[in-house]
Amino acid sequence: MEPTTKTTRVTRKAEGTRGRILETALNLFRERGFDQTAMRDIATTAGVAVGAAYYYFESKEALVMAFYEEANVTMHDRIEAALSKKTDLKSRLRAVIDVKFEYFAPNRKFLGALLRHAADPEHPLSPFSKETQTIRERDMLHFSEALDGCNLKLPDDVRPHLPKLLWLSQMGLILFWIYDRSENQTRTERLVDKSLGIIANLLKLSTSPFLRPVRRTAIELLEALQ
Repeated sequence: MEPTTKTTRVTRKAEGTRGRILETALNLFRERGFDQTAMRDIATTAGVAVGAAYYYFESKEALVMAFYEEANVTMHDRIEAALSKKTDLKSRLRAVIDVKFEYFAPNRKFLGALLRHAADPEHPLSPFSKETQTIRERDMLHFSEALDGCNLKLPDDVRPHLPKLLWLSQMGLILFWIYDRSENQTRTERLVDKSLGIIANLLKLSTSPFLRPVRRTAIELLEALQ
C-alpha cells in the first residue's frame, strides 16, 4: 500500500468535491430541469462556494459534458458484458440499446431538455458537435464490436459504413424513447424490436450477389454525404 501524502489527500479531496458538484447538478437537473437550474443553485446545494463550482466546471454545459463522458466510460464495460453473451446480430444490437436505455432511464426527462440542441451541430451539447466527437466515435465502436462478434459475414464494402449508420439509428430510437408516454414505454419496445429486426434482415440480404448493384449505389450515396 502506497503511503498517503499531502498531495494525495489534496487530490482525493478535489476529486470528491468535483464528484459532489456533478452529482448535485444532475440531481437538480432531474428535479428542476436544465434551464431552471443555475450554477449558484448547484453550488449552494453542494455546499461549496460559487467560485469553487466554476473552478471545477466553467458552465452548466461543462457539467453535462462530464455526465456524457462518465456515461460513455461506465456503459462501455456493461456493453462489453452484454455482448459477450450474444452471437445473433439482432440480439447484439439490442444488447447495446438496452444498456443505454437502462443507464439513461433516471435521466430521461433531463435528456429531453437537452435534445433541443441535437439538431444544431454548432452547439457543444449536440451529439453531432465537434465537442462531442470523441464520445460519438467511442459510441460507434460499440456497434463495430457488435458487428465483429456476430455470426454473420458482412460484405467488405458495406462493413466500414455500418457503425455510423447504426449509431444514427440508435439516436432516433433514444429520441423516440425520451418522448414515449406509453406505459413502461411499450411503444418504444415495439419500435426497437421491429426496427432492429429489419436492420438485421437487410444486412443478411446485403450478402446476396444479386443485390451487389443496389449495395454499390447505396455506398456511393453514403460516401457522397461524408
